[in-house]
Amino acid sequence: MPHLPPVTKAFMLACVGLFCAFILLPGLEPLFMLWPLQSGRFMPWQPLSYAFLHGDMLHLFFNMLGLWMFGSELERVWGTKRYLQMLAASILSAAAVQLIFTLLIGAYTPTVGASGAMFGLLLSFGMLFPDRIIMPLFPPIPMKAKYFVAIFGALELLMGLTGRSGIAHFAHLGGMLGAYLLIRYWRSARRR
Repeated sequence: MPHLPPVTKAFMLACVGLFCAFILLPGLEPLFMLWPLQSGRFMPWQPLSYAFLHGDMLHLFFNMLGLWMFGSELERVWGTKRYLQMLAASILSAAAVQLIFTLLIGAYTPTVGASGAMFGLLLSFGMLFPDRIIMPLFPPIPMKAKYFVAIFGALELLMGLTGRSGIAHFAHLGGMLGAYLLIRYWRSARRR
């Protein structure tokens, strides 16, 4: 992967490596999942470690595809430091929103995956390149990035409010929220 910027490459390799490692050592994986606060299994490192874990090969594939599609370009535009800040903001805000949501509904199921980070990167891409035409996999219709982001955000909210699908929709929205707030902060700091 020589054409990938360093942080994107490292994050992808860590996710794939840990996915393989936990196939061999499945008993260790629960220590790194994001457990709800009321579960009695929550640990302080989990709001970061959960993002490196994935439930199955398809989950891993789509998150790595999103990281490659959106993260690579954002890292090239922002540089390593800002890109790391964005990943951290998206991952941590996704975890915070998911922890609040599971506390409110009384859930005890852990959360895994880089999807919150991917949704943060997706929102960032839409804010930086709103008129860039992208071709999503679903539906395969060319559209501007700003519309794609708006559609995905609305779908996440709708699916989060209407049912229990086993997908952490509010973590995805939390990742978008973290990205939005960080970009707004960067823009307001630049104006001062």
